[in-house]
Amino acid sequence: MTESEVRKLLRQMKEWSSQTAFRRFYDLTYDRLFRIAYYYVKREEWAQEIVLDVFLKLWEQRSTLPEVRNIEDYSFILVKNASLNYLEKEMRRDTLTSHELPDETEGASRSPEEEMIGEELFARYVKALDRLPQRCREVFIRIREEKQSYAQVAEELGISTKTVDAQLQKATGRLKEMIIRAEID
Repeated sequence: MTESEVRKLLRQMKEWSSQTAFRRFYDLTYDRLFRIAYYYVKREEWAQEIVLDVFLKLWEQRSTLPEVRNIEDYSFILVKNASLNYLEKEMRRDTLTSHELPDETEGASRSPEEEMIGEELFARYVKALDRLPQRCREVFIRIREEKQSYAQVAEELGISTKTVDAQLQKATGRLKEMIIRAEID
């Protein structure tokens, strides 16, 4: 989807309170925002809750969204902040033992510069992943993020394991290329 199509959806959401336009925007962006939330909280249920809260906030702010310069970055920041706030709230509840908290010790040992670089790299990764062809993206996510086997992915998608391997290689190559190109630009 192009930037102008996204802008059109945002205008429809503002001017007509179009739930259809919002649903289309939701369908286009949910997976990306879910991956961002999951990156921070490491729990599927929490990530889903965070993303739904962010979409609720976006709907409530629909009258101002067309003025947002970069809706992709804006949404990314909303999800990131909501994820960090959610983690903080969960830690305050003290319902988890310290060894169950996701990445607590890892984050404590990283400098602010390393944190910033990591977040920027992750944002590039999410954008690059979103630009992959659908089949490549689906295979890559199932193998690399969901840790499914080649055979399981092949069976669920109705393709051969060789096709899974080819799609994974294609996705990996394109991701590297897009991330490196983004660094140069």
